[in-house]
Amino acid sequence: MAEETQPRWEGKLIAELRGPTPDQAWPFLADFCNIHKLLPSIDTCHQVEGVPGQPGLVRYCASTVSSDDSDPSKIKWVTERLLMMDPSDKCFSYEVVDNNIGIKSYVATIRVLPMNDEDGKMVGCMIEWSFVADPVERWGLQDMRSYFDFCVKSVAKKIESAIQEASG
Repeated sequence: MAEETQPRWEGKLIAELRGPTPDQAWPFLADFCNIHKLLPSIDTCHQVEGVPGQPGLVRYCASTVSSDDSDPSKIKWVTERLLMMDPSDKCFSYEVVDNNIGIKSYVATIRVLPMNDEDGKMVGCMIEWSFVADPVERWGLQDMRSYFDFCVKSVAKKIESAIQEASG
């Protein structure tokens, strides 16, 4: 009997930053091992191997699901490898290497794009988070989309706040 193949999950989520330019927002995302400073659901993120900013860099990210930090089964973790970093295009791609949350295959691309008004004047920037993944057990595509929508909006809000604080 032939093995059933499920369609891959794909999604693209966007968060708008009013005011900040792509050049102002990019440095926050270009530091691949800095995601825990931008995303409230991640408690720790650090470099495991590789050279910062270069393909092959691997990061470890983890979050504690409960207040009991001593129980390893309550820690959700993932290791991710940087596949491409393009500062001139303000984008990077990465893949999940290993995890304990059921992800089999996942590749994402993060881009910072200018946001223009109807007259073509730049009024800020957008962060675009696109992904392709195999279905994840006990999770639906809408669950994944909702989680990454929360992520990209949280990251955008944190960057927007940091830029406003620095300039104000």
